[in-house]
Amino acid sequence: MSKPDFNLLVTLDVLLAEGSVARAARRLRLSPSAMSRALARLRETTGDPLLVRAGRGLVSTPRALELRERVSQLVQDAEEVLRPAEKLNLKQLVRTFTLRTSEGFVENFGPVLIARVAEEAPGVRLCFVQKPNKDSTSLREGIVDLETGVVEEKTAPELRVQALFRDRLIGVVRIGHSLCQGEITTTRYAVGRHICVSRQGPDKDPIDEALKPFGLERKIAVVLVGGFSTALALARASDLVASVPERHTGNLRAGMHSFPIPVSTPEFTISLHWHPRMDSDQAHRWLRGCVRNVCAEKLTDSSICRESAAE
Repeated sequence: MSKPDFNLLVTLDVLLAEGSVARAARRLRLSPSAMSRALARLRETTGDPLLVRAGRGLVSTPRALELRERVSQLVQDAEEVLRPAEKLNLKQLVRTFTLRTSEGFVENFGPVLIARVAEEAPGVRLCFVQKPNKDSTSLREGIVDLETGVVEEKTAPELRVQALFRDRLIGVVRIGHSLCQGEITTTRYAVGRHICVSRQGPDKDPIDEALKPFGLERKIAVVLVGGFSTALALARASDLVASVPERHTGNLRAGMHSFPIPVSTPEFTISLHWHPRMDSDQAHRWLRGCVRNVCAEKLTDSSICRESAAE
């Protein structure tokens, strides 16, 4: 069986509504002969005459009467599907968005983002979930709407990625720690008792790679497979040294002493990730804009950003 021509549905809808070939032709801006040919095709496709002569006019067959409302609804549904989406009304938007981010991102940028979303779209709820790995399955399957992080080899190639900001590792200790005073040399830094935060294990840390040319190695007292907030909490209550991303942890480091690590480690870019099927979703685009703007405004207003600019 050949595939039906769905364009005939529009013609059938108008014919059944008008009950006249001439009036249907005018409505569809076709010639009467073209409309007659279309009616002939419809008769062949449906196996029913649809409109039959009655005196000087045409009347619908029982089959045509049966189809009229169904065809009209089908055409309306198709027009609705093909019509551009209406302008987003944020005040009436009711939706939950799931964001997979690090603890540091939530704690540093979350409060401002939540406040902005509540002001612009009070019916929107944000659900933050932890990021234990680099697997992109949750984005692919629609379990997660947005994700933040560094683009790596494991990142799915089809994902959309937009840079949010650059970050770097810094050292952090409690107030009163010996590293609060004097020049922090590579030796002074290395001999401290350190917290290593790594999802890949203690042998993959860029700081240790940077210390190797100096013949030095950090003394790792604690290995954390997880977030930086725990590392900072431990450092705040002990003589341990935490090495954490600077911009990710601005709020968390309040009341602590931060310092540049005395070896060169590569900066990294924190990006926003999403699946391309969400590109045209107006609400999703709005949320992506909120995240970008919050990151840009917070970093512009922060002392960290001003210090970096001065350098």
